[in-house]
Amino acid sequence: MAATFELTKSSTGKFRFNLLAANKRVVLTSESYGTRAAAVAGIASVRKNAALRERFERRVARNGKTYFVLLAGNGEVIGQSQMYAHPTSCYVGIRSVMGNAAKAGLVEC
Repeated sequence: MAATFELTKSSTGKFRFNLLAANKRVVLTSESYGTRAAAVAGIASVRKNAALRERFERRVARNGKTYFVLLAGNGEVIGQSQMYAHPTSCYVGIRSVMGNAAKAGLVEC
C-alpha cells in the first residue's frame, strides 16, 4: 500500500492532516487549519518542500528525544514528526517523508 495523507476534521471544525507511510505509521503531522482549503494547500506545500533536504530541521525536545520539522520556503513549520528515542530513527523519518510525500494519495476521514 502506498503512503497517504489523511485529512481529518475535529469536533471544533478545524482541519489537520497526517502523512502516513506505507506501513500506516504517522511520519508527519500538520498544524490545525481553519478551512479544508487551507489544509489542502498545506498538503501541497508538504509535497513541494519535502523534496528539499534543507527544508528539514532536526530538533531535540526537553526530554532529550529528537524530532524533525518540515519548513516552508518562508521558514514557517508545515509539519512535525513524532518524538524519536534515537537520532538515527529521526533521520529515517525524514527520508520517509522525502520519499513518500510527492506521490502520497489523499484520504478524508
